[in-house]
Amino acid sequence: MKNTALTHIHEGLGAKMLPFAGYNMPITYEGVNAEHETVRNGVGVFDVSHMGEFLLTGPNALALIQKVTSNDASTLTIGRAQYSCLPNNEGGIVDDLIIYKMKEEQYLLVVNASNIDKDWNWISSHNDLGVEMKNLSEDYSLLAIQGPKAVEAMQALTSVDLSAIAYYHFEVGDFAGIEHVIISATGYTGSGGFEIYCKNNEAEQVWNKVFEAGAAYGIKPIGLAARDTLRLEMGFCLYGNDINDTTSPLEAGLGWITKFTKDFTNSEALKKQKEAGVTKKLVAFEMQERAVPRHDYEIVDADGNVIGIVTSGTMSPSMNKGIGLGYVTVANSAVDSDIFIRIRKNDVAAKVVKLPFYKK
Repeated sequence: MKNTALTHIHEGLGAKMLPFAGYNMPITYEGVNAEHETVRNGVGVFDVSHMGEFLLTGPNALALIQKVTSNDASTLTIGRAQYSCLPNNEGGIVDDLIIYKMKEEQYLLVVNASNIDKDWNWISSHNDLGVEMKNLSEDYSLLAIQGPKAVEAMQALTSVDLSAIAYYHFEVGDFAGIEHVIISATGYTGSGGFEIYCKNNEAEQVWNKVFEAGAAYGIKPIGLAARDTLRLEMGFCLYGNDINDTTSPLEAGLGWITKFTKDFTNSEALKKQKEAGVTKKLVAFEMQERAVPRHDYEIVDADGNVIGIVTSGTMSPSMNKGIGLGYVTVANSAVDSDIFIRIRKNDVAAKVVKLPFYKK
């Protein structure tokens, strides 16, 4: 099992550590609900250094990205980031990722920790364009500083105007005494904030200075369990749960990152799927009584017929009710549709709702 550059700090803080995507990661410190609340109302810090980073450079870097991703990366300018996915040849998704345009002819691809090798091999197999590819995943650390107080708490650590970094934009600048740090705003929590990419040997200095600067704002370390409840309240997809090798971006509600203005892997088949219409859709639902939906629970209709499956579910800390995402037949996918979650042989009422669950 791999450690991040900060594993010893998490252990020293008494974090509950568990294996996640091959890494020894902090799952909770003081408890999911308290940590969730910290990010929604204050500022918290996640160590997400297990994520993967690939640097693509050269005159054909954009052409390779256009070939393997569903979104249109040609719209990116330096300092902007884009959410996208890597379609496979069978109509599913290899992974979802974020693309950063660093310079002309240079892009940083940030991929899920569990898919680093898979994604590297997939992109490499399509690289017949001479694009220089570097896997930086083992060399870089990533901190997500999230919450409504993040900008104010961290401004003293940088000459970059943090409040001026719009969502899905980034700056390369000084931070916590380190030069050339990537400061981006691509948060996964819905509560604002930003991410810091630095080299492993810089991570501890950054962490310490972040906690010094944030002390007056009640800053706390946050584990991956709260990261999951926060992203679910926003309806953000998690690879391996809500999207995978068998779910198409159109079924997952990711048509907005599937641009048919260009050719990409399996684009013809996905275009046909769009024209014909999908048979299942990823929907958001709220439980109508106190119950917690869980991954892989069956979704049924009023007559008890199985119409789908839960992909993500939890008891929402912000709303104090059971919420979830799941695939259902199109006939049962409209907002306000009544569905039922089969929990230990009981069919518990739920209702399809519009995202996000959590509204500020």
